[in-house]
Amino acid sequence: MSNTMKKSFSFFLAALLILGLAACGNHAGTEPAESRTPAGSATEAASGETASMPENAENGSSESTGTPEASGEAGTVPSSGDEEDQSRTLVVYFSATGTTKGVAEKIAALTGGDLYEIVPAEPYSNADLNWNDRSSRSTREQNDKSARPGIGSERIDLTGYTTIYIGFPIWWGEEPRIMDTFVESYRFDGMTMIPFCTSSSSGIGRSGSNMEALAGSGTWLDGKRFGGNVSQADLQSWIDGLR
Repeated sequence: MSNTMKKSFSFFLAALLILGLAACGNHAGTEPAESRTPAGSATEAASGETASMPENAENGSSESTGTPEASGEAGTVPSSGDEEDQSRTLVVYFSATGTTKGVAEKIAALTGGDLYEIVPAEPYSNADLNWNDRSSRSTREQNDKSARPGIGSERIDLTGYTTIYIGFPIWWGEEPRIMDTFVESYRFDGMTMIPFCTSSSSGIGRSGSNMEALAGSGTWLDGKRFGGNVSQADLQSWIDGLR
């Protein structure tokens, strides 16, 4: 090979080397525009990507909020359907001294039922309740099966109720006549009627059957007598046994 050719080949190799180094330098110092990170994107990633968090399709709220209202946990509040189920039970009671009231409140608490008090239009005084006095008001009423003492409490709408507990004290072995006033004033079709009474010793006797006959409607179960200090456990056992 001539000297001229050798020089030309050397220049050619040098040129190739220079071009190769320039290409490597350009590749290391730049990136394609598509792969560059936009300003602020690292901050968005660190914040949990709330901007791209999907929404809950059921309630339209962000799943990342975590609050009961936003996450749909408000559904734990009883729905209107639950309230309707609870309102199907009613506890009706007449209580002259407060004993029957206490038992009625316990039954309502255990069953989730509503309470309705039969309030006499003319309240009973201690003298009226004196069973040793044959001329006392309560004695005269119990001796007269046609007596119907007036009710002073507002009428109650029984629509929607399917179970009614009906409570009273025992007077002279039977239900007070004001209970007869009550059952004759309403229709109990499609309802289960469950009598209960309070007394120191006397049983419920024929009180339930008396009221059933006077009402002429409803399905009446056998009643039960309780002392004023009956426990919730005993009441719950009785209620469970009715099912």
